[in-house]
Amino acid sequence: MPLPVCYLNGEYLPLAQARISPLDRGFLFADSVYEVLPVFDGRMFRFREHFDRLGRSLHEIRLASPHSHEQWLAILEELVRRNDGGNMYVYVQVTRGVEFGRNHNFPKDVPPTVFALASQLPTLTPQLRESGLAAITVEDFRWGRCDIKSTALLANVLMKQQALDAGAQEAIIVRDGEVLEGSSTSLFVVSKGIAATPPNSHRILPGTTRDAAMELAAELMPTEVRRVTVAEMRAADEVWLAAATRDVLPITQIDGQPVGDGKPGPWWRKLSAAFVESRTRLAATPAL
Repeated sequence: MPLPVCYLNGEYLPLAQARISPLDRGFLFADSVYEVLPVFDGRMFRFREHFDRLGRSLHEIRLASPHSHEQWLAILEELVRRNDGGNMYVYVQVTRGVEFGRNHNFPKDVPPTVFALASQLPTLTPQLRESGLAAITVEDFRWGRCDIKSTALLANVLMKQQALDAGAQEAIIVRDGEVLEGSSTSLFVVSKGIAATPPNSHRILPGTTRDAAMELAAELMPTEVRRVTVAEMRAADEVWLAAATRDVLPITQIDGQPVGDGKPGPWWRKLSAAFVESRTRLAATPAL
């Protein structure tokens, strides 16, 4: 559920009153990138890493960042404050801006559109914590630069809806017999006590929460970054999904078949507890 105050082009205002032009290139072309990061007790999680990734996405679409990390932090801390702090997540979007007309070529001397909102964090219900989530596999039909966190997410939306139509919560994207990621998540497989995740490439969005999960998992068990086959995933003891707003989630069913014994596994429970502990440690450290 969105919280009431947003940020738009230098102004904090009620979200219900926020307006952009229909000529904004984010609307016309999805000529824009975005970032999402969780906030725990008013403190943003892995702020630097998230905004390093935003800067990389902006660089890849040849759009200069409108703010420094320090300026972004000040903007979002004020947004969090105006929405009463606590636990939430913030969404930031930067578009190439508005010109009078619709042209594929980049406009000149047009300021970018900067928008940010805050929303309530989704929670993992006790039922899902005990039973885990279901997923389906889908063949990849996205564009070729999935490493850019672009708002061009129609393929991901269609994949997610395909999963929901099948009674599942996530679609796991596969190509050429290999597992890539979820429609809105990163992916891990655990076999014989080793956690593996696919390597970054143009086919995969570099996952900030995935990196955090890898660091925490490495304190508990061996970890690997390597290609993961669909067959290996189906035979895995545990499968996890990582997402900024939900930490790490257990997948217990894929395409109607159980993962392991069909229940959230012991490694996931240890990693989930490690995430909770890491939030407590981070609360006492500066965001930047």
